[in-house]
Amino acid sequence: MAVQPDYFIKTKPILSTTCSGNYADHSCCELRLLYEIGTILAEGVAIKSILSSVLEIIARELSILRGTITILNRNSSDIAIEEAWGYDQTEVKRGHYQFGEGITGRVIETGNPKIVPRIDEEPLFLDRTKARKKFDTHEISFLCVPIKVGSEVIGTIGVDIPHASHQQLQSMVKLFSIIASSISQAVRLRQVTQEELEDLKKENSRLQLELQDKYRPKNIVGNSKMMRSLYREMEQVSKTNATVLLLGESGVGKEKFAHAIHYNSARSDKPFIKFNCAAIPETLIESTLFGHEKGSFTGAENQHKGKFEMAEGGTIFLDEIGEMPLSAQAKFLRILQEREFERIGGNKTIRVNIRIIAATNRDLPTLIKEGRFREDLYYRLNVFPLVVPPLRERKTDIILLANHFVEKYAKEYGKNTERLTSAAIDLLVQYNWPGNVRELENTIERAVILAPDKTIHTYHLPPCLHSVEYSTSAKKETLTDMLDEYEVQIIKEELQQFDGSIAKTAERLGVTERILRLRVAKYHLKGFGGHDGST
Repeated sequence: MAVQPDYFIKTKPILSTTCSGNYADHSCCELRLLYEIGTILAEGVAIKSILSSVLEIIARELSILRGTITILNRNSSDIAIEEAWGYDQTEVKRGHYQFGEGITGRVIETGNPKIVPRIDEEPLFLDRTKARKKFDTHEISFLCVPIKVGSEVIGTIGVDIPHASHQQLQSMVKLFSIIASSISQAVRLRQVTQEELEDLKKENSRLQLELQDKYRPKNIVGNSKMMRSLYREMEQVSKTNATVLLLGESGVGKEKFAHAIHYNSARSDKPFIKFNCAAIPETLIESTLFGHEKGSFTGAENQHKGKFEMAEGGTIFLDEIGEMPLSAQAKFLRILQEREFERIGGNKTIRVNIRIIAATNRDLPTLIKEGRFREDLYYRLNVFPLVVPPLRERKTDIILLANHFVEKYAKEYGKNTERLTSAAIDLLVQYNWPGNVRELENTIERAVILAPDKTIHTYHLPPCLHSVEYSTSAKKETLTDMLDEYEVQIIKEELQQFDGSIAKTAERLGVTERILRLRVAKYHLKGFGGHDGST
């Protein structure tokens, strides 16, 4: 944006000194001005450069004191100064108008140019920029002409000039209207670019809020005493830059806790970079983490930034830290201590401002004894350990998690599944969940896919859950016993779903009403098996 000093020579003639003093005789000056503007437009330079160059040409050829090009934002109806000459940055930032507001807003609203012979005598003149305070406004005229594409007004050109006669001002309006028409397409491109950029910013903000909502602790499902205690610790450490070590069995959701810590910290608008130390071959782990210079090894055709550089200003989450090879642990220790390193093949020291969160399901003290993990690195990582409890130790959370996953996958797969039967819930609670939350999620996802209606029954759950139920009863030792129990569960659940209707249940199970009544009698299912033909 071209900004000139805030002092001007008011005695300067209205047009360039190369032309005569009579406005009617200034056609040569006007032609030169329009020719220069046309040349700028034809050169295909950047849109921003076009508009600033046009204002500079106008300022050089005409004796304007100040000049602006404003653009209308069609989304917000805000009219803002896009380019300016003769204003400082603070004044430019003040230059915002709405439809019908001030001279600029009135020109945008009506699509007609406006002449103000003396700005101190015009009540509509707002001087929103406060740029005229240091001048004698009685001696300043203001012109504002619309910039149009077809019949649509998309902006304005506005200029301050030394006070001039009505004839002179009318002549200037005609000239500026031609200039406005010449630059209208360039202004349209700027307008569209601005609006697209604004939309991108809004979308970015929406996605950022969505990420924060997705990973904030309240969306880590669980309300057991152990989890509430963990949430309090997370809230405290999230506000700091302390290194966090997440401990817990595989499948407990350590990555979700790392997300929650990051997105509830002061670094939430910065990168969150994930790296699994067990997923990359040992020969590549240093290059992936620290980066490398071009030609540092065979195949290194370009310079490559590592994960630590990518996380600048934000958080890096190192999962399975216990699997990091010893060769990389020494370099990693230096980053923990000094927040600096060199790329492979490079000698330039790179400093980074990052937060480190590590996670493991391994027993690090045991690995230290075995010589597979550095003791000094362990103590550097173990600044603020958080232990995520296994699912078997927080049984009260199983139903909450199960209902959460039912809702999640019903929505994902377009199913109308809403609930689990009490018998299915009993199976979930009895099971030990060696795979923790991940195993429970997979189990519910499978059940939602299998369930044909709103309800998940025991027979939609995998066999491993049923084996737990049978092992708890001494009577259910034979295959016949197991099959009978399975049949009982199916009949009970279906009868409950159809409010005890024998007819509807028999139809659902694909048997006759007589056979179903015999089964109800055999298993002594109280409350079912009436003799009215339906209940």
